[in-house]
Amino acid sequence: MPNAKSHATIAPGLLEGALRARGARPTRQRRAIFAALSSRLDHPTAETLHRAVRRRVPGLSLATVYTTLEILVGAGLAGRLVGPDGVARYDARTDGHDHRRCLACGRIDDVDRPERGSPLPEYASAGFRPIAYRIEVTGYCAGCQSKAGASTNLEGETEQ
Repeated sequence: MPNAKSHATIAPGLLEGALRARGARPTRQRRAIFAALSSRLDHPTAETLHRAVRRRVPGLSLATVYTTLEILVGAGLAGRLVGPDGVARYDARTDGHDHRRCLACGRIDDVDRPERGSPLPEYASAGFRPIAYRIEVTGYCAGCQSKAGASTNLEGETEQ
């Protein structure tokens, strides 16, 4: 089941400050791109956001969307997920969470992390100090399983 947690509302001025700190003006287009990304839970591509925002901001270029997304990622206000297909998807949820990706349709769902402690100490070794981690669980969503006519159990064996 997808996580229905909505994105936190950004304090007034935070977006503008983050943009200005990176030498970017807080234009109407950039505000609209951030608002559109923040309202979504589906990890859209830049092209998807471009189509959605262009309805409200005619003349918006795809290059502006890409530039704005990279500024948002650099500011820590968005995350970028690149899958095995090389396509970048964006996420306005920046708290510690992981993802579940369907290998057939590419759908990505947020997964809350368990309340237990961080596994970072387990990943440390001589000469390496871990500071963060991300987990992406891959498999097949219910919709793709039903299209294929089979369901998959947790052991990875197809049920007959």
